[in-house]
Amino acid sequence: MSNQLTRRKFLKTAAIGAVGVAVFPQFVASCQSNKKSDGIIRLGFIGLGQQAMYLLNGFMGMADVEVVAGCDVYGIKRERFLRRVNDYYTQQEKRVSVEVYENYKDLIARDDIDAVVIATPDHWHAFIAIAACNAKKNVYLEKPLTFTIREGQELVKAVRKNKVILAVGSQQRSDPNFQHAVKMVQEGKIGKIEKVNAYVGAPPTPYDLPEEPVPADLNWPLWLGPSEYVHYNSQLNPPISLDPEQKEQFWGAWRWYKELGGGFTTDWGAHMFDIAQWGLGMDNSGPVEIIPAGYEDTKFLTFKYANGVVMTEEPFDEKQTKGVKFWGDKGWIEVSRGHFLASDDSLLPPKVEATEGAYETKVPHLANFIQAVKTKTDPVVPVEIGHRTCTVCTLGNIAYDLMRPIKWDPAAEKFVDDPEAEKNRLFNKTYTEGYKL
Repeated sequence: MSNQLTRRKFLKTAAIGAVGVAVFPQFVASCQSNKKSDGIIRLGFIGLGQQAMYLLNGFMGMADVEVVAGCDVYGIKRERFLRRVNDYYTQQEKRVSVEVYENYKDLIARDDIDAVVIATPDHWHAFIAIAACNAKKNVYLEKPLTFTIREGQELVKAVRKNKVILAVGSQQRSDPNFQHAVKMVQEGKIGKIEKVNAYVGAPPTPYDLPEEPVPADLNWPLWLGPSEYVHYNSQLNPPISLDPEQKEQFWGAWRWYKELGGGFTTDWGAHMFDIAQWGLGMDNSGPVEIIPAGYEDTKFLTFKYANGVVMTEEPFDEKQTKGVKFWGDKGWIEVSRGHFLASDDSLLPPKVEATEGAYETKVPHLANFIQAVKTKTDPVVPVEIGHRTCTVCTLGNIAYDLMRPIKWDPAAEKFVDDPEAEKNRLFNKTYTEGYKL
C-alpha cells in the first residue's frame, strides 16, 4: 500500500483530518456522538515509530476499525502518521477525522476512543497502559509488557479493576507453526519434556552512545519520562524523512541499553520464552531458579522449573536461529518463524499458505484483539500471560545484574529470602522526580 502524499493533496485531505478537528468541531462532535451504535472500534495510537507503522497498516485494513488519533513526542512522526492515515481513508473514500497529540494524556482523555495501541519504548509501557485502563480504554500493548516486575503486577490489577481488555503483541501465539508445536508438546507427542532450548540473544549493556543535539521537534524530557536521564543520540530514534518519505532503517537502539530496555533478553525473550512457557503449561506460573551465564560453570542463562524441566537460553542450530526446541523422552520439536523441524514427520504441521507482509502485521492477532474488545472476552494473550512471560525475561536480567543464582516463588511472585534481589532496579524501580506508578 502506498503511503505517499503530495503536499497539495495533504493540505486538501487535512480538512478531513487534524485541521478539520480545529475548523469543524461541531461536525466532529456529531460523529463522536454516534460512535457507540455503529459497530466501529475507534483506535488511538500512542508511540508512532517503526512498530506502530506496521500495526497501523494491519488495523486500518479492518472494516470495523477506524484510526482516529495518534500521539508521539516527535513532531515528524506525528506528521507521518497524519499523512498515512489521511491518505488511506481518502483512497477508501471514507470521511474519518484524525487528530495528533504530543502528550498521551490528551489522547486518552477523549471519550470517543474505544482502545489504544501502545508502541512506545518499554520504560513508558506501564505508565501509559495503567492510565489508559483507568480511563476505561481497552489496550493493545507491545511486548515486553513492562520494564519491571512490579509494574506488571500493578498493570494486571489495573486491567481487572477497570474491566477492560488488554492484549499483548505476542504475535507468535497466533502463528500456526507455534500453535502446532505447543499442541504436540502438550498432547505428549514427544513424551515427557526434559529440557527446552529457547535462544534469544544477549542481555542489555550500559548506555554508551555519544551525545548528539536533540532535534528541534523532539520533546526529549517527555520521551525520557519516568526513566533516568540519558543524553540524546539518534540511534535511539532512527531518523526518518517525509519528502521524499524514508522510513526507519533500523530498530530503535534504546532496547539494547540497561537504562531504557532489556536487551535481547526481553526483546526476543518476550517471544521465545513465551512459547516455552506456553508449551510447558506455565502460563500462570514460572521458573523457581534462575542462573546467569558466566556463573561458575554455567554456559547459558538457565531457568529451572519445579517439575524438573530446565530451559536454557541456548541456540539449537549453528545459525543461532531465534526460536525454541522442546526435548522430550520420545522425540523433539524445534520451531521458529517460518521454520519447523521434528524428530518424526508425523509431528510436522499441515501446510498452510503463507501470509504476506511484515510479521508484526499478522492480521489474525490484531483481529483477535478487536473481537475481544467487541465481545468483552480475553484475547489470545491477555495481561496475565504477558506479565508472566515478561517476568521470566526480567528475572533473567536480574540474575545477570547480580551475577549469581536467584530463587523465585512463582505463586507468590516474590524472591525467596533475597533482599538484594528485591531492591534490584528491575523488580521495583525508582523513577524520575514527578513520576509515580
